Amino acid sequence: MDTATKAPLPGTVVFIDGECLLCSHTAAWLAARDPERRLRFAHLQGPLAAQWLTPEMRDLGPGGAVVLLEPGHDNRLSVRSAAILRCLGHLGGAWSLLAPLASVPGVPRLLNFGYGYVARNRDRWFGRDAKCLVPTPDLRDRFILQGDQT
Repeated sequence: MDTATKAPLPGTVVFIDGECLLCSHTAAWLAARDPERRLRFAHLQGPLAAQWLTPEMRDLGPGGAVVLLEPGHDNRLSVRSAAILRCLGHLGGAWSLLAPLASVPGVPRLLNFGYGYVARNRDRWFGRDAKCLVPTPDLRDRFILQGDQT
């Protein structure tokens, strides 16, 4: 499906595994440090991910993935550690100093080793739930569910 026929994006979207408690807590952590509300969140299992991401990017296997889609950067897609670093850049302040590391050759590849280790153990360490943990109304409002892009 080409970009013209896809659902419009409400801004920068962080796609997470909606059943992973570590992912849900990460979304809550990012949202709490994003007073400008630059980041929105969606599940890798949801319809927005199905429209915008390849099946490989939506992979929920042992290595998992966090995917960042930035419409303000020509729909740039970042995965795993590069996605996390670029998410930090959207928070502003001192966190934004880490974002350029996503573009340094070799840094995301090196960080992906640690990312992969945590991702392979996340269910055992943090648990899994059939529904996304959304602890606050503010965070709930920032999730894009059931094709709602507003």
